[in-house]
Amino acid sequence: MTVGYIHSIETLGTRDGPGVRFVVFLQGCPLRCKYCHNPDTWQLKDGQKITVEQLIKKIIRSRPYFERSGGGVTVSGGEPTLQFAFTLELLKKCKEENIHTVLDTSGCTDPDKFRQLIPYLDLVLLDIKELNKERHLALTGVSNDKTLEVVKIMEKEKQPYWIRHVVVPGYTANKSNIASLGRFLKNKKHLAKVELLPYHKLGEYKWEELGLDYQLTDVAEPSTQLMQELNSILEQYNLNIA
Repeated sequence: MTVGYIHSIETLGTRDGPGVRFVVFLQGCPLRCKYCHNPDTWQLKDGQKITVEQLIKKIIRSRPYFERSGGGVTVSGGEPTLQFAFTLELLKKCKEENIHTVLDTSGCTDPDKFRQLIPYLDLVLLDIKELNKERHLALTGVSNDKTLEVVKIMEKEKQPYWIRHVVVPGYTANKSNIASLGRFLKNKKHLAKVELLPYHKLGEYKWEELGLDYQLTDVAEPSTQLMQELNSILEQYNLNIA
């Protein structure tokens, strides 16, 4: 009986993969992104303890709602690969039920473990926080080596994936940064979509409640015009923009 820790469940998610999704947010994350809107997911055992069997029963009950839209189950976080055994078992059970599966990940995971997940995945949503290694370290507290290795693995294994990138003024929200991302992604054969996500302040209060130092208080959310300009740069690289 495989046990995991979950932060929350969203039964009618519409932002984490195709169709309506049953989204499982797992607890625990090795990253410490300066803009994280869910710092309450960082600590593994702060979440609700649950078995895969209990979770599958909840998923099956919601199946009529997500399947009619071409949706399925998305395993998110935190970082879901941190609870590897639980995530693997959950994905296996979903595929036994012929349920469409999505993994929402930062790619900060052991490459060999990631390969073990691929047979049970229909789609991966990979968050590339920053291409430059030093800036990635400053922004998240960890290197991006594993994330970029995950891209190589997905291309080699012909795993369909989307790339998501958060636009943070003063950090990632500049044209040269987005152009570098476009060049990096340009010739990826199994990349289905790229989505630029505007930074938002919705999680700032959580940092305060947890007694954490939120360093982006004075950072404004990117304007609609800036997001349009950055998306237009990506379009020059023949990428499918969300």
